[in-house]
Amino acid sequence: MAWFCNHYICARCGFKWIDEWSCMCEDDCPNCDFRHMTPVSSDDSTYIIEEQNGGFALLHSPDMAEHFPDYLEIATFPTREEARRYQNSVSPGGAVAPGLGQ
Repeated sequence: MAWFCNHYICARCGFKWIDEWSCMCEDDCPNCDFRHMTPVSSDDSTYIIEEQNGGFALLHSPDMAEHFPDYLEIATFPTREEARRYQNSVSPGGAVAPGLGQ
Protein backbone atom coordinates (compact mmCIF):
# COMPACT_ATOMS: atom_id res chain seq x y z
CA MET A 1 0.00 0.00 0.00
CA ALA A 2 1.20 3.48 -0.67
CA TRP A 3 2.08 5.61 2.35
CA PHE A 4 2.00 9.40 2.25
CA CYS A 5 3.26 12.28 4.34
CA ASN A 6 0.56 14.91 3.73
CA HIS A 7 1.23 18.64 4.27
CA TYR A 8 -1.68 20.93 5.18
CA ILE A 9 -2.32 24.64 5.72
CA CYS A 10 -5.60 25.57 7.38
CA ALA A 11 -7.75 27.90 5.27
CA ARG A 12 -9.23 29.43 8.42
CA CYS A 13 -6.32 30.00 10.84
CA GLY A 14 -3.23 29.39 8.66
CA PHE A 15 -1.91 26.61 10.92
CA LYS A 16 0.49 24.21 9.16
CA TRP A 17 0.70 20.53 10.00
CA ILE A 18 1.81 17.17 8.64
CA ASP A 19 -0.12 13.91 8.85
CA GLU A 20 0.85 10.49 7.54
CA TRP A 21 -1.72 8.16 6.06
CA SER A 22 -2.24 5.47 3.44
CA CYS A 23 -3.80 7.99 1.05
CA MET A 24 -3.73 11.68 0.19
CA CYS A 25 -6.85 12.40 2.23
CA GLU A 26 -8.52 15.44 3.72
CA ASP A 27 -7.87 16.21 7.38
CA ASP A 28 -9.28 18.50 10.06
CA CYS A 29 -7.14 21.31 11.45
CA PRO A 30 -5.71 20.28 14.85
CA ASN A 31 -5.53 23.97 15.85
CA CYS A 32 -9.07 25.27 15.14
CA ASP A 33 -10.96 22.11 14.03
CA PHE A 34 -11.76 23.52 10.57
CA ARG A 35 -12.88 20.50 8.60
CA HIS A 36 -11.99 18.80 5.33
CA MET A 37 -8.68 20.47 4.48
CA THR A 38 -7.04 19.05 1.35
CA PRO A 39 -3.27 18.50 1.46
CA VAL A 40 -1.26 21.27 -0.21
CA SER A 41 1.35 18.61 -1.03
CA SER A 42 2.10 14.98 -0.31
CA ASP A 43 5.37 13.06 -0.19
CA ASP A 44 5.31 9.40 -1.22
CA SER A 45 6.76 7.55 1.79
CA THR A 46 5.97 4.03 0.55
CA TYR A 47 9.72 3.38 0.36
CA ILE A 48 12.21 4.98 2.72
CA ILE A 49 15.94 4.56 3.29
CA GLU A 50 17.21 4.63 6.87
CA GLU A 51 20.75 4.48 8.16
CA GLN A 52 21.08 1.39 10.36
CA ASN A 53 24.18 -0.14 11.95
CA GLY A 54 26.60 1.48 9.52
CA GLY A 55 24.54 0.53 6.45
CA PHE A 56 21.42 1.78 4.69
CA ALA A 57 18.19 -0.19 4.93
CA LEU A 58 15.54 0.07 2.23
CA LEU A 59 12.12 -0.16 3.90
CA HIS A 60 8.71 -0.66 2.25
CA SER A 61 5.20 -0.08 3.57
CA PRO A 62 3.36 -3.33 2.71
CA ASP A 63 -0.06 -3.63 1.07
CA MET A 64 -1.72 -4.53 4.39
CA ALA A 65 -0.63 -1.26 6.06
CA GLU A 66 -3.55 1.01 6.81
CA HIS A 67 -3.28 3.08 9.99
CA PHE A 68 0.52 2.80 10.32
CA PRO A 69 3.19 2.27 7.65
CA ASP A 70 4.35 -1.05 9.22
CA TYR A 71 7.61 -0.80 7.30
CA LEU A 72 9.36 -4.03 6.35
CA GLU A 73 13.05 -4.18 5.54
CA ILE A 74 13.69 -5.22 1.94
CA ALA A 75 17.49 -5.18 2.04
CA THR A 76 20.50 -3.40 3.56
CA PHE A 77 23.27 -1.81 1.52
CA PRO A 78 26.71 -0.42 2.35
CA THR A 79 25.89 2.97 0.81
CA ARG A 80 22.78 5.14 0.43
CA GLU A 81 23.41 5.32 -3.33
CA GLU A 82 23.29 1.51 -3.65
CA ALA A 83 20.04 1.46 -1.67
CA ARG A 84 18.59 4.13 -4.01
CA ARG A 85 19.67 2.23 -7.12
CA TYR A 86 18.03 -0.96 -5.88
CA GLN A 87 14.90 0.94 -4.84
CA ASN A 88 14.69 2.48 -8.33
CA SER A 89 14.80 -1.02 -9.80
CA VAL A 90 11.87 -2.32 -7.69
CA SER A 91 9.65 0.77 -7.38
CA PRO A 92 7.74 2.47 -10.19
CA GLY A 93 9.08 6.01 -10.40
CA GLY A 94 11.71 5.30 -7.78
CA ALA A 95 10.41 7.92 -5.35
CA VAL A 96 12.00 8.01 -1.91
CA ALA A 97 10.34 10.22 0.65
CA PRO A 98 12.05 13.62 0.99
CA GLY A 99 13.64 14.01 4.38
CA LEU A 100 13.40 10.30 5.04
CA GLY A 101 15.44 8.82 2.26
CA GLN A 102 17.76 11.67 1.34
